[in-house]
Amino acid sequence: MSQLQVFFLHALGASAGEWKQVIARLGDRADCIALDLPGFGGTAVGEATDVTALVDWFCAIVAARAPSRWCVVGHSMGGKIATLAAARAREGAPGLAGLCGVVLVAASPPSPEPMDEQRRQAMLDWFADGAPTREQAAGFVDNDCAHRLQEASRELAIADVRRSDPRAWRAWLQQGSRQDVSGQAGQIALPALILAGAEDGDLNADAQRRLNLPHYPDAGEVGVIADAAHQIPREQPDALAARIDVLLRRAEASALPPRFIDLLNLPRVQPRMRATLLARHRGPPQDAPRVLSDAQRAVLAAVVASVLALDDATQAADLARRVDAGLASQAGDGWRFADLPADAQAWPLGLDALEAMTGGWHALDPVAREAWLARIARGEARPGPHSALDGAQLARWFEDVRAEIARTWASLPATMAAMGYDGFATGYAPGEGEGYVLAEADQREPWQLLPDTRG
Repeated sequence: MSQLQVFFLHALGASAGEWKQVIARLGDRADCIALDLPGFGGTAVGEATDVTALVDWFCAIVAARAPSRWCVVGHSMGGKIATLAAARAREGAPGLAGLCGVVLVAASPPSPEPMDEQRRQAMLDWFADGAPTREQAAGFVDNDCAHRLQEASRELAIADVRRSDPRAWRAWLQQGSRQDVSGQAGQIALPALILAGAEDGDLNADAQRRLNLPHYPDAGEVGVIADAAHQIPREQPDALAARIDVLLRRAEASALPPRFIDLLNLPRVQPRMRATLLARHRGPPQDAPRVLSDAQRAVLAAVVASVLALDDATQAADLARRVDAGLASQAGDGWRFADLPADAQAWPLGLDALEAMTGGWHALDPVAREAWLARIARGEARPGPHSALDGAQLARWFEDVRAEIARTWASLPATMAAMGYDGFATGYAPGEGEGYVLAEADQREPWQLLPDTRG
C-alpha cells in the first residue's frame, strides 16, 4: 500500500527544523516532509510574497509528487497556507486528490489574523535595516513560549528568526496575515484537527474556535495543548505528535484506495469531475437537511443492510444518511409511481409501515427482515388499517427504495474503485486525446482500473 505522506509547514520566522522533534516521535508512521517556506530557513523568497503565491508554491510541490494519500500540518503562518491548499484540493486541482486530513497548530486563519498593531510594528522595525539583533530574536522566541525552551532548541529558534529574509518577514506582517481569503477557504469536509496552546495570545483556543473551526465541520472541538503558548512544536513535541498520530489514523481510515486516487490525479480527469467525486466521497454534512426522523433513518439503515447484504452497520447508516439528504434536496431519479405521493412523503410512510406491521423492525433478525422484504416486493404484505399505503403501493414503494439504494451505493467513489469503474476519466487531456483508444473486447488501457477481487 502507498505510504501516507505528511507535509509540515512552519510558522513565521521558523524553518523546517521546528518539526524535527515531532517527526522523530512519529517515527515511520508516515513519510514526513518538512518544508522551508520561501524566505525562511535560509531559502530565497523569490516571488512568493503573498498568500496566493505561497499556496501556489506549496501546491506545486505536492502536485509534483501527486501522492495517493497525504495530509498537511500547518503551524501559525503555515496553517493559512494549509487551509487554502485544502480548498484547492476540494475544488479538483490536479495532483492534490489524495488529501485526506489537515492539522492546524495555533494556525493563522483565512481571515485577517488578530494581532496587536503595536506588536506588529515592532516586529517590522526589527527588520528595517536587515536582520534583527540577537536580543530581538530571543525576545520574539521567548515571548511565544509558556516556559523557556531547552537551550539547544532555543538557539535554533533564535537562529531561524535571524536568518529570515526581510522581504518574506515584512510581506507576511504587512500583507499575508492581513489578507481575507475566507471566501476561498469555504468549508473543508475532511478529517481535521485544530490545536491551540493553553497560554497562547492572539491565536489562542478562542480565536481558533471563532476563525478556523467554522471552515472545518469535521474537526470537532479545538484541542488545547497544556504548558504551551505559540511555539508548540518546540514546546510540547510529545503531546503534539500524539495528537497528530490520532488524526493520521482517522484520515487514512476514511481515504479512498490509492489506485483510485492515482487515476483521479491524471490530467484526463477534468477538475470539475475530480471535485464532484471527492465531494461525493465525503458525503453530505452532518447537519444537512433531512426528511426522516431518527427512528425512520434507523429503519432505513437496516433496510439498506438487507438490500445490499452489508455486515457493516456504519456503512449502512452512512448510506441511509446519504439517501435521506437526497430526499431533502429532491435529488432523486426524476420520476415516481403515479399512485404514490412525492418521495419526501412516501419514504416516511413506507418506513413507518414497516415498523408498524412487523411490531418493530429492529426486533427482527436479518433472516426475518429479508423474508418480510420479499413478501413486500411480491405485493403479499398487508399493512395495518392505520397505514397510509396499501400492499400494492408498498410493493411499488419498495421497488423505488431498492433502486435508490442501489443508485446511491453505485455512485460512490469507493464502490467505483471496488468495481474497477473508470468511465469518468474520459475528459479531454492535452496531448492524450479524449476517451478511449482501445475499444475491442478484453483490452484495457494502461490507465484503467481493475476490479478489486479480494472479496
